Amino acid sequence: MDCSGLEKITNSKFLNTITEIYEDIREELTQSESSAESAEKTVTLLKEKSERGDSQAAFLLGQLHYEEGRYAEAEIIFDGIKDEDPRALYQLAVIYYDGLGTKEDLGKAIEYMRRVAFWDSSEVGSVRHAALYNLGRAYLEGYGVQASSAEAERLWLLAADDGNPNASVEAQSSLGMFYCRPESLDLRKASSWHSEACGNGSLESQGALGVMYLYGHGVQKDPDAALFCLKDAAERGNVYAQGHLTACYYHRKLYSRAAALGERVCAYEDISAIARHTGCLEEFIRKGIAIAMFYYARCLHLGRGVLQNRDRAKSYFTQAARIDPEICQELQMDVVHGRI
Repeated sequence: MDCSGLEKITNSKFLNTITEIYEDIREELTQSESSAESAEKTVTLLKEKSERGDSQAAFLLGQLHYEEGRYAEAEIIFDGIKDEDPRALYQLAVIYYDGLGTKEDLGKAIEYMRRVAFWDSSEVGSVRHAALYNLGRAYLEGYGVQASSAEAERLWLLAADDGNPNASVEAQSSLGMFYCRPESLDLRKASSWHSEACGNGSLESQGALGVMYLYGHGVQKDPDAALFCLKDAAERGNVYAQGHLTACYYHRKLYSRAAALGERVCAYEDISAIARHTGCLEEFIRKGIAIAMFYYARCLHLGRGVLQNRDRAKSYFTQAARIDPEICQELQMDVVHGRI
């Protein structure tokens, strides 16, 4: 489950966040202390504040435990303040959804996430949008609830909040993907939502938008805009964009660039790690690798931009087909008809 409603921060940054809120804690810490010593002293001071009824301190203490991977301690603290702090309720939902330090409990996770999503207070903040997004994902995948594309769409539209940059950018990007599905195809809506998400910083949508400009899907075909989006997204780590950029270079007869980028993408192994690092869907990471691998194999087969090596080409063709058979079948048809 996505925790994007709460800032993803390292321990040192989180300690800085706490000391920015509490001047007295900052004054207690010394520069000579190690990170572990500072963390221990911060925990002690936050405990004292929370015991005196400081709910903000209680949440920060729970979050500090969560950041350190002490989920059992975080669960106890969050459970104690879940009825007055939607952030704590949200984190509890994540803990139960993913089974972090406790037994997975999808029923409780969905119940808590729903309470956050429809929390009756203006103080709930952006965590409401994150909860709506996660509920939408659960409904789309049928995970913990009865699968419903219509309910997923409804929840994501609420989470996206008309493209508000303070809403869930993941929901905006997911709507772009949703409207590209055969079951809910609407490419104009898809391009509109990908544009919103891209403008709000979504790496996933930037790559998708580049492909839409490349082929004129839902937008007017614009090779220059496509190349700009794909290059920027590729540089930021979007593998789907890297695959299509490899194809762009090849079709523009920039074979050395196509071969160099394709070879680099062929070396990717841990798709799950790439997805965690970039926030992109594993499905599209696989597609990007397969596309880059196919075009690199084509370069090797024909000796374009690289020394000809048909044995290596055959190996990469086989790997690409294993990663995404459908994409490779389409590309193979392009070869047969002389388009590649």
